[in-house]
Amino acid sequence: MESKQLQGVAVIGGGPAGLMAAEALAAAGVRVDLYDAMPSVGRKFLLAGRGGMNITHSEPYAAFVARYGSRAGCLQPMLDKFTPDDLRAWVHGLGIDTFVGTSGRVFPTEMKAAPMLRAWLHRLRESGVHFHQRHRWLGWSDGGALRFETPDGEHEVRRSAVILALGGASWARLGSDGAWQALLAGRGVDVAPLVPANCGFNASWSSHFAEKYAGQPLTTVAIGGRKGQLVITATGIEGSLVYALSAGIRDRIAAHGSATIELDLLPDWPLQRVQQELSHPRGSRSMSSFLKSRLQIKGVKTGLLHEALDKEAFHDPMRVAAALKALPVTLHAARPIDEAISSAGGVRFEALDGTMLKAVPGVFVAGEMLDWEAPTGGYLLTACFASGLAAGRDVLRYLSEPS
Repeated sequence: MESKQLQGVAVIGGGPAGLMAAEALAAAGVRVDLYDAMPSVGRKFLLAGRGGMNITHSEPYAAFVARYGSRAGCLQPMLDKFTPDDLRAWVHGLGIDTFVGTSGRVFPTEMKAAPMLRAWLHRLRESGVHFHQRHRWLGWSDGGALRFETPDGEHEVRRSAVILALGGASWARLGSDGAWQALLAGRGVDVAPLVPANCGFNASWSSHFAEKYAGQPLTTVAIGGRKGQLVITATGIEGSLVYALSAGIRDRIAAHGSATIELDLLPDWPLQRVQQELSHPRGSRSMSSFLKSRLQIKGVKTGLLHEALDKEAFHDPMRVAAALKALPVTLHAARPIDEAISSAGGVRFEALDGTMLKAVPGVFVAGEMLDWEAPTGGYLLTACFASGLAAGRDVLRYLSEPS
């Protein structure tokens, strides 16, 4: 039997997953047309790198894979073929040096995404990848062609295979709006609803507390023994510590309507020591002044104590000590998905043969469109790269099979 006729491959989505898929295909001599709805590609990639481009993590590989939780087993075959070390070597191949930070996170030496993206796009264009900006994918025509909305009207395109790398549903202004969910569901693809990940949550602050402390950081606090930082918002909390725990908090809210976390405001102090400090006579000093002098508790942390304790409890040293080590904060809802760093949900792995949709042969999926999630720290980006490479290689195998 003859091989499939090569009309080239369409890659839809210009983030890391789509660009990596395009690179794998172009390196094999396949014609690649990459389509993106935005005026330029890699917009979320660039924004994510503004605060320091964290590309991956240097922790032991088994621990790294475990960060993907319930989907670690699905992602590991992809990660095995593009490990964090492979990603670093790939970045070095773009002429960008990297270093490992004190947290174990890996960064480009310049700490910026733009130089990496410029070098990568130059290499892709040199390899023959054709870029089509302002092309919003609308699904398929009745005849099976890809439909695109463009500045010149609607266009239809036929290709031998398609890779979808359209992202999740966070930061819609950068192109990932999740509109593809209905298009795939309409073709019989099993899609888990997209929900916020690495996100903040709403709490029922008093108006006084919200007005006084919104925007205030909570440095060196802990939840469940995990230390980190939080920021008080007018509606609740956000920050790296709650992002790391967001999957469990989100799922508990979905199951029970709310989730109560316990904040340790003095994670470096055992409860007994806190109790000893507060057992000293405070004389005529106010409790707030006493807490500041004995434990350096002030500002937003004092405000949190007032939120959690009534007036009588606030003047009871032992109840204050208990609250300092386990202050309850009830969370009622995740912040909207468009505010989240990433999203969970998407095309279920059970709907795939490798990275190809079982319901739509010849269509492959990569990146945040897949049903997985991970904390920040380089895990999101690494899995996007690895799944994009996997999709590109799966397409090459598909194209080489007899018709």
